[in-house]
Amino acid sequence: MGRSRVGTDVMTSFVRRVEDYAERVLRPSALRTERDGVDAVRIGELRELGLLRHQALDRDDERRLHEIISGACFNTWLVWAQHAPLTGRLADADRAGRPLPVLARKALAGEILLGAGISDVRGYPRRFVSATRVDGGWILSGTISWVSGWGLSEALTVAGVDPATETVVTALVEVGDRTRRAEPLRLAVLDGSHTERVHLNDVHVPDESVIGRKTLEQTRFDDLAIASDARGHHFGLAGTVLRELDQHPDPLARSVATAWRPRVAAIRKTAYGLADEAAANGGGTYRLEERLATKVASGEALAALTRALVAARAGRGLAGDDTAQLHARSALFILVQGQSTDVRRAQLTHLAGLAASAAPVTHPGSSTGEAASC
Repeated sequence: MGRSRVGTDVMTSFVRRVEDYAERVLRPSALRTERDGVDAVRIGELRELGLLRHQALDRDDERRLHEIISGACFNTWLVWAQHAPLTGRLADADRAGRPLPVLARKALAGEILLGAGISDVRGYPRRFVSATRVDGGWILSGTISWVSGWGLSEALTVAGVDPATETVVTALVEVGDRTRRAEPLRLAVLDGSHTERVHLNDVHVPDESVIGRKTLEQTRFDDLAIASDARGHHFGLAGTVLRELDQHPDPLARSVATAWRPRVAAIRKTAYGLADEAAANGGGTYRLEERLATKVASGEALAALTRALVAARAGRGLAGDDTAQLHARSALFILVQGQSTDVRRAQLTHLAGLAASAAPVTHPGSSTGEAASC
């Protein structure tokens, strides 16, 4: 989109380097990373590749990066995916001529890893981080429900709500004495991503560290563009499961991949097309029901594919050294990651509809048609 041929070649080369790294390093170690966690060495590798610096990627390259990294190691993707979009936001502010704090400059240069604590705005007023105006800045206080990369990030991007004005304040917060882990989450999925609850104990944020202020209404409108679409990591994981089904010795397992591959490709094409249309038409509620239906379809595809891989590998698929159970748990994470009220409504409505339309289960040979009790 407006890039020169030279620019296109450079970015294509960058994506190829990331893909090579993903195949050599991330994919072979994915099970170990789930067990032992993303570490400082991994973050250093991402930095060396240029993945922590802001990259002026077009939409296709950006999506491809998310597909590559999530398909190779979902834990690494989750840590990186907290950082990358935030550097894009900081780069936009820089281009607009806004002064940036030192933490922002370090993040743009890839010197530090950013964590994200912005999703609790969705829970307002039931659950949120509070933002209180004081002279020269803000006080942020409360518990962030989800922070991935905890212990690896030197700063967090935090969104707090000022209840007096219903203003959402987004700021960079340095990790320190007043930011501490709350109770352990003990996740059964993506435990290697160091995802934790983090408590902010009256953290003072100077005005220069505030990177955005919006009304609550505008924030929720903008969030529709983030939460309502199937995104690159959906299709990165799907691609990996299709690949492993293709490599299975049982022809029935391979037939599942053959049957589902065009379906996944169609969902991917629809999802990206709708997201692009929505972006070009102001986002928000643009074709919202279609976007939600496509996201639900991607989740259903992942559920079916990961069940097939577990079934194909039988009991071995549940062992900790088999990727089938890792992919199945990652698919469960995708169901709830970025789950807004609208997304949850669409998911549950779809599942209720499936049950209502299913044929009753009957005893073999029964002439009465009465449903079998389970």
